[in-house]
Amino acid sequence: MKTTLLFALLIFSAAFCLNTVSAEKKQPKPAKEQPEDSTPKIDLEDVPPEKAAEILKKFEAVRKIESELKFQQGVITIKDGLAKLSLPETFRYLDPNDTEKVLVDIWGNPPREKSLGMIVPTDFKAIGDASWAVVITYEEDGYVKDDDAASINYTDLLKQMQESTREASEERKKAGYEAIELVGWAEPPHYDNASHKLYWAKELKFGDGEEHTLNYDIRALGRRGVLSLNAVGSMEQLKDIKTDMQAVLGFVEFNEGHRYGDYLAGTDKVATYGIAALIAGKLAAKAGLFKVLLGLLIAGKKFVIIGVIGLIALARKLFSRKSGSADETISISSSGESSGNQAL
Repeated sequence: MKTTLLFALLIFSAAFCLNTVSAEKKQPKPAKEQPEDSTPKIDLEDVPPEKAAEILKKFEAVRKIESELKFQQGVITIKDGLAKLSLPETFRYLDPNDTEKVLVDIWGNPPREKSLGMIVPTDFKAIGDASWAVVITYEEDGYVKDDDAASINYTDLLKQMQESTREASEERKKAGYEAIELVGWAEPPHYDNASHKLYWAKELKFGDGEEHTLNYDIRALGRRGVLSLNAVGSMEQLKDIKTDMQAVLGFVEFNEGHRYGDYLAGTDKVATYGIAALIAGKLAAKAGLFKVLLGLLIAGKKFVIIGVIGLIALARKLFSRKSGSADETISISSSGESSGNQAL
């Protein structure tokens, strides 16, 4: 069995390393000048050969999906002229179809209403534990009055959100997903009266995992609804994501006719909620709390690979970096599950 596993692993590694090996033969470089080898290594020790073959096949399929993503740069118009993204060189955009491939096919999130696309750092890799992204959605629930922004007690609001999350967690478990806990604010809410933009961040815990998840949220208020930008990553990335999300605040704007100041009193629809409800995640209360939380907390499991006849649930952190090494390794047990990973 070990001989068979080793042979399968060697074939897989050789396939992904072929171009690198060929280049090294043609133009040898001193060890110090060689770039880090980011090619994933898969540890399939003690995994039955038939399961190992299926795991490798699925992994190759995911790598193919990633290689076919079409990134866009510059000024991007979204939702038929509703708003625009003026992306600097440090960011790129994926359209709704490619975003769906990342969220569902690569990261394994449950299917949900299609987004308006995704903003990612220029060095974004869909497979890798340093990846994070900003998913864009829009809720046309009407003009959201912001007169409650200055009077919100965010400590009390957090307590209410934690209680609601516990209730949603019970529903998640009944549906076969892991428990979820809202640990607290990773960044307290801030509302800018001039730009009519709101941002905050939550620290989340899924199951018994030691690594906590970060959800960093931006809401841009418009004439007829709210543009939502949700960044997902790990708490270790808070500093970098916080810096980049401040940049995102600046390059996301509604187009003329859709701006907050374009609202016509007595003519345009007014939303039934205010700023506090936006933060609490009750944008679409009619859909039910469980559905709303599933939609907004898409970081529930990053980096999931599913569909290998129940053999694996690689999640949130597909790769674990070896201490003292640049190699990334997937360690999979005899049950087919990666060590330390979770599934939404």
